[in-house]
Formats: sequence, structure tokens, C-alpha cells
Amino acid sequence: MVDEHIDAWVIHGSDPHGSEYVASCWETRAWISGFTGSAGTVVITQDHAMLWVDSRYYIQGAQQIEGTSYTLQKQGAPQVLDPVDWLVEHLSYNATVGVVGEYLSIALARSIRSECAKKQITLVYTEDWFDLFWEDRPAVPCNPVYAQDLAIAGISAQSKIDQIRKILKNKGCSHTLVSSLDDIAWILNLRGSDITYNPVFLSYLLIGMHDVVLFSSPKHFHESLSDTLAEMCEFRPYEEIFSYLETGFIQTDTLYLAPEKTNVRIQSSIPVGIQIVEGRDISTDLKAQKSVVEIEGMRRAHVLDGLALVRLLAEIDLGERQYTEISIAERLEELRADHEEYIGPSFSPIAGFGAHGALAHYSATEASSVRLDGDNLLVLDTGGQYRCGTTDVTRTLLFGEPTEQMKRDYTLVLKGNLSLAAQRFPSGTCGYQLDVLARQYLWQVGFSYGHGTGHGVGFCLNVHEGPQKISPAPISVPLEPGVILSDEPGIYREGQYGIRIENLLVVQPAGTTEFGDFYAFDVLTLCPFERRLIDTALLSDGEKGMIDAYHGWVYSELAGKLSEPESAWLKAATLPL
Repeated sequence: MVDEHIDAWVIHGSDPHGSEYVASCWETRAWISGFTGSAGTVVITQDHAMLWVDSRYYIQGAQQIEGTSYTLQKQGAPQVLDPVDWLVEHLSYNATVGVVGEYLSIALARSIRSECAKKQITLVYTEDWFDLFWEDRPAVPCNPVYAQDLAIAGISAQSKIDQIRKILKNKGCSHTLVSSLDDIAWILNLRGSDITYNPVFLSYLLIGMHDVVLFSSPKHFHESLSDTLAEMCEFRPYEEIFSYLETGFIQTDTLYLAPEKTNVRIQSSIPVGIQIVEGRDISTDLKAQKSVVEIEGMRRAHVLDGLALVRLLAEIDLGERQYTEISIAERLEELRADHEEYIGPSFSPIAGFGAHGALAHYSATEASSVRLDGDNLLVLDTGGQYRCGTTDVTRTLLFGEPTEQMKRDYTLVLKGNLSLAAQRFPSGTCGYQLDVLARQYLWQVGFSYGHGTGHGVGFCLNVHEGPQKISPAPISVPLEPGVILSDEPGIYREGQYGIRIENLLVVQPAGTTEFGDFYAFDVLTLCPFERRLIDTALLSDGEKGMIDAYHGWVYSELAGKLSEPESAWLKAATLPL
């Protein structure tokens, strides 16, 4: 920093594509700080090393930097400045802030530069200094890519490109550059494994009115797949994107791109004079609304997932094994992997017992993993990637005997889950308008939770998918038919236990009245609730009926596909309240 005249260096732990989860070679925030959560910001000056995390990671962040020179900043807490405001307050006039340009989005760079300008602080783009001192830094991944069969994808890649071109033309643009990896995978009906848990591959995609250029390593594609893709697009090496952009346009071209997903090195490679139109990637909205074929695939994935979950729950109740936090997640992985359509986990499993369950995004290690003994709760949040879809499910399991507090907390969380799932709403409704439905019963007794209630889920793609979300944040994206979201309220008692209940929901048409079109949610997840934690005195007759109907559906869908002991266990677990 001294050599480069940099007063503060900012590390977001991001990659060139604005991904939530990144390949190990780009896990820079984790490498330099020890914090392994999926979101956070590191700021290093000559006098400070600081880590900012949001409420999901307050406890985890504090634990992982304990004994280091880092200071934890609880972003969003009272009196805590966000990283940029902290820089503005603590750096002198005319200071210089550095960040690796290839890992910084246009949108974030613009925001940082705007705030820093208040104190004439300059934002500069540095080289990737980690190459200088991260001696065993992993290589950039390049794993095999495969094509999704049309019977699974539902819509051909060419049809998707034609859709994008039509919308692009209506926007008055000649080209769009897609940097988002899950968008590229969806458009081309391709899947890979360059990023753990996300079936994507490193690439950029440039779509013009008459041409398509895919920038990706040729090692990704076997010969027959290369031949098939060559009929639709031109291949270029992954790293050639920057030089290609410098000469690949004519002055009358207009380029459409997403500033939140496009890095500033890409931006600087586009010739001066080429008009740029910004907005969300066109494909992001298209892929959010799942087709009939994709929804049917997701339903099949949830049947397969439900069978694995029920087999695990039956094993637990029958006392066939002794588990730890790590081994119970590993056992569920084994059960999922029994089916040939299973690809792998959709995210790192969360299995938090007792006090560990109070960490919303806890990840067990060999050092921290505990035996599941005694009277307490386990938050088990896992998901699977299947050829036909993606799952994400959380169940809170009881070991031993519950306290009255546990039963009350669980039931209040369950009431919120049911309330959201049962809601009918008019066309144009956004997720933030429904968020309170899941929180209302907790709020009434002075409880709450710090994370969003629901996120979008991809189709054999990223388990977190935009643009839709259910949270207090006023994101003005209406929930449309075909959109799939999670429904996951929770409560977290620090030092005691956590509770979260999560099902996936798909938005479906629910009729038209004189007031317009209405939509409703259809539950996809197939797994019984923990009946021993339900306090029926806190439920209305309608809520009891919803639970009984859900359990009846779970039994009818799964029982015939289970062994006789497993089916008997499921029958007992789904008896009417």
C-alpha cells in the first residue's frame, strides 16, 4: 500500500461476475481475515484491519476473528458506520482508496466514488495483490460442462436468445453483455461445476442481433458439445473478453448491461463513444418465471428430496445411529446421492444444535461439531441440486424433551410460515408487501429475526436467485406466476437454540375477479413438521387444518416410495393434530 500510495484497501471477496458464492481462487476475504461467511467487507489501512458483517454473521464473524488484529463492525447496528462512510470519516482529504477493479461492479464503484467525493478521496483500481503473497492460491477452475436435455430445460437456447433479442430491440440496443454466470448457464441450457454448489461455469456472453460470442475456456466443452454450440455461437477464450470489447463494436452500436453484475475492467474496455444502456440482465427476469416444464422438474426434485429427508428423520427417531452436526449432514447427503439424478448440495449445509442453532448461518467444523445429545433443538438447513431442479429446506428437529418456551417459539414460527404460504394476493404485489405475514406472530410478543423471509431459487441453478425477494427491503419486483421463493421465518436465542422452518413456494394463478388477476402460493417442499414441538393451543382451527392437509399431502406423495418401516414412521409423523 505504501509503494502504491494507497491509504486504504477494500476487499469484498467477490469475483469478476458479481457472484454470491465464488471459486476458491477468489475467496480473498476469507483468506485474509479468516471469516468464511458469504457476505462481508474487509478494510485495511496502515492502522486498522476491520471486518464488516450484517446481522446474519455477527456471532460467526466475532468468533472467527477472535485473537486476530481485526475489529468487527456490526453493519446495520446503531451507531455503526458502513465501510464507505467509515472511510470518509477516518481518512484525510485527498486520500486514496484502492480496490481490485476486476472484482468490483460498476454499481458499487459508482456508489463508493460518489461518497468518497465528499472528502475528495480518490478511488483507484489496483492489480490483484493477492497474487504477490497468497503462495498456494488455487488455480482458476475449468471443469467439464454438460448440456441440459430439452425435455428438462423446456425451452431451447435459441428460443431464449430470440426472446432476449426481441426485448433488446425494444430497448433500442444492438447488443447485451451478460456477466452473470447463472444467467449464461440458463440462456444456453448448459450446466457446470466451476463454483461449489452452483452448477455454472466461468464465462461471459455477448449477444448481438446477428451473432453470439461465448467467452469461456475451450477445455470446458467436449468435442460433440462444442460442435453443437458452434451452430449457435462463436467461441473465444475466457480472458479474451477485454481485448475483444475494445474492437468488437461499431460506433452506432448500443450496449445493454447490468451494472451490478459487470465489473469496472469490462467497463473500461468498452470504447469511448459506444452508447451504454444499463438495467437488470434481461435473462434474469425471464429465468425467474419458471416454465411449466421447469416447475414440473422442481416438483420431481422435491419428491426425491422429500424421500431422502424422511428416511433420515425415520433413522433418527428409530435410534439407529448416533449423530454429530457434521455426520447428520453427511448422512442426508448420502441419502440424496442414492438417486441418479442427484448432482450435489445446493449450498453448504447448516446443522446447528443448541446454541449453534442461534447462528443463522452456522457452519460446523471438526473443531466445533457437537454430538446431538440431550434435550435441545437442531436447525437442519440443507438443499440439493438435481438434474431436474434445486431444493432448499429447513426443519428444526427435537432431540430429547422440549421446554414450553421451545414449543411456543416453534409454533409462532410455524404460524408465520403458514400465514405467508396461504396468502392470496393481487397481480403487482411485491415481496416486501407480504413479509410481515411471516413475522406478525413473533412481533406480537416482541420477537423478530434479522434475515429476509424468502429468496428466489433457480432451476438446477443458484439456490439464491433474483430479482424477487420477500424481506422488509422495498424491492419493487412484482411476484409473477412461475416464480419460486423460500418461506423461512425463524427465531434465534443466543446461547440457547435457533428455530427456522423453510418450505419452497411457487407462485400460481388463483383466479380473476372484478379487481383483477390474483395469485397464490403452491408449496413444493415435502417434509413433515416437528409435531412434538407444536403447541396446538396457540393454533386456530384453520391453522390446524392447514397442517393436517399438508401432512396428508406429504404422506400421499411419499409413503408408497418408502420401505415399510419408513412408511410406518411417516404415517405416525403425519397423523392429524
